[in-house]
Amino acid sequence: MSNPEQDIDAVMRESGPDYDYFTFERPTAGHQGEVFLVTLGYRGEEYEVVVKFQADDPGFALEPFLHEFVADRTDIPVPRILVFKEEPELDVQPYFVTERVTGENLVELLSDFSPETFEAVIEHAGSILGDMHSEIGFEGFGQLALQDGRLIVDNFSWDWQQFFADIVHGYIDQLDGTPFENLQTTARQRFDDNLPIIESSPVPRLVHDDFRPANVMFDDEGERPISAVLDWQFALAADPEYHICRTDFLFIDPSFRDRATREHLRNRLYEGYRENRAFDPDEGFEQRRRLYHFATLLWRMVGFDAAFADFSGLARGRAEVRYRQQFEYLLRELPE
Repeated sequence: MSNPEQDIDAVMRESGPDYDYFTFERPTAGHQGEVFLVTLGYRGEEYEVVVKFQADDPGFALEPFLHEFVADRTDIPVPRILVFKEEPELDVQPYFVTERVTGENLVELLSDFSPETFEAVIEHAGSILGDMHSEIGFEGFGQLALQDGRLIVDNFSWDWQQFFADIVHGYIDQLDGTPFENLQTTARQRFDDNLPIIESSPVPRLVHDDFRPANVMFDDEGERPISAVLDWQFALAADPEYHICRTDFLFIDPSFRDRATREHLRNRLYEGYRENRAFDPDEGFEQRRRLYHFATLLWRMVGFDAAFADFSGLARGRAEVRYRQQFEYLLRELPE
């Protein structure tokens, strides 16, 4: 980005009304890339939109495409695209403009929630997953991409077990240079030992691979608590169980250490899921869930330095200890 104010002004001149003034701010949490919350003054009224610019993502067009694709096929709350310019006429990066949904970022509110509110959020998250998995499927596994304006599965694979292994081996490789570099050998060995429990041919479904509280908006005035699901650029065609388990880990485990509480909330997640799609976890699922949790923790470890860059040394140290404790706990949970 050159100058955010100039770039937003260019966007408004190219795609917006003849505004009288505008103000902008960056969101305090969530969103990947260059995102701005913009308030426009026009003929005595104020309007709020979100502007997102392309950063380093060559597949930038996928995200606005998926916003409309998902909104047209499901009841998942996704902000509608107002404008998408892959080749702007003015001197700015590609961008899109969405409506600004009501609510606040979920990750900023979790510590203040009552148990009843948190359970409602978890159940709604499950319902969103069930809706996604019941309506949108693919022939194989891989990252999603656009080709000639059509949604395709890139780096296509028939074998989910192998594709999942490639993902997790990538996480382990990326632990180089992080505080968890000394865990690479153990992580690789235990993951590879347990990989055979992952099925090779589940039904491929749409997976939002960054579905976590920081990418969810909450509105206590709405009919359901989640008012928007953001940041779709990492979407996959993948195993629905992987998505359920990843969501379970990212929403529940960081907030609750008590096993009984986690189990109760996990059941609420499953109840929400069953609103839209059948789901009956068996013993095999419980084994796969542990490995999917382990993989998700490795993903979080890869992003540790970026996530805690602005924290004090003491806070970073405490977080590192917590991650290491989770690592040891999940190792014990995996079959020998």
